[in-house]
Amino acid sequence: MSRVVVATAFGGPEVLSVVEQPTGSPGPGEVLLDVRAAGINPADWKGYAGAFGTDPAALPLRLGYEAAGVVAAVGPDAHGPAGPIAVGDEVIGYRLQGAYASSLVVPAFALVPKPATLDWAEAAGLMLTGATAVHALTVLDAGAGDTVLVHGAAGGVGQMLTQLAVAGGARVIGTAGSAGAETVRRMGGEPVLYGDGLAERVRALAPEGVTAAVDAVGTDEALDVSLELVADRQRIVTVANFARGGQAGVRVLGNGPGADPGTEVRNAARLRLTALVEIGRLEVVVARTFPLEDVAAAHREGMAGHSHGKLVLVP
Repeated sequence: MSRVVVATAFGGPEVLSVVEQPTGSPGPGEVLLDVRAAGINPADWKGYAGAFGTDPAALPLRLGYEAAGVVAAVGPDAHGPAGPIAVGDEVIGYRLQGAYASSLVVPAFALVPKPATLDWAEAAGLMLTGATAVHALTVLDAGAGDTVLVHGAAGGVGQMLTQLAVAGGARVIGTAGSAGAETVRRMGGEPVLYGDGLAERVRALAPEGVTAAVDAVGTDEALDVSLELVADRQRIVTVANFARGGQAGVRVLGNGPGADPGTEVRNAARLRLTALVEIGRLEVVVARTFPLEDVAAAHREGMAGHSHGKLVLVP
């Protein structure tokens, strides 16, 4: 049996509970994963809030797209992107279904080796934010010579965007609150305070102009300032403002309505991300961990939007 988080209805965090469900055995191309940590992402609460539909047949809804753990059993032909998978391997899983669990059966192709330099919580927080950042920067073709404005640069996706863009040779100006400025600076970006007057503050930092922008927060300010500062709308990406992004003609990425999921790009990003971690070019900041039973409190903290890093569940 496995302890798993389920949403028993559509609504807020109050609909979440932890129940026991049978795990089953891995079949061909599958692996039984003992979960050590599971990453929390906005897509998790958007699912039970009804952002992707409210079909009662989907209930109870299991949550979680990424986790790190130890392989407990393997089925025939269990091969991941890095090769065969064996019992005892320490791995990161993405993209999973129902990763908020103490154990679960997963497709072997979703697993990559965990870098030894990451602890379990860090490993569980690497993939979704990292793959989202790779997707955004790939679409923008951002690199040397670019000045990239990252909205929400102190958050989980924003930290990855900042590190990866800087590693690719770009200059990054990252919006943050006063408490997040040092985080942005440590990631290699130049912090700028969000709020009234943001466009003028960015212009003062980059009088030569901004060539690309990524909205990782979904606010009207982020989209409006990006549209004001970046001439080419195809060099503006949002991963959070699905409704307005499409209307404004900017690139909309992710799993929201009308967005480009970038499945191939994100899958290919997994081994790239672990390689960058292994050579010390990429870090994962964990803001806080929660026991599985405190999932509702964890989601409330995530919804508040003030965490400077990843929130992670530990079964």
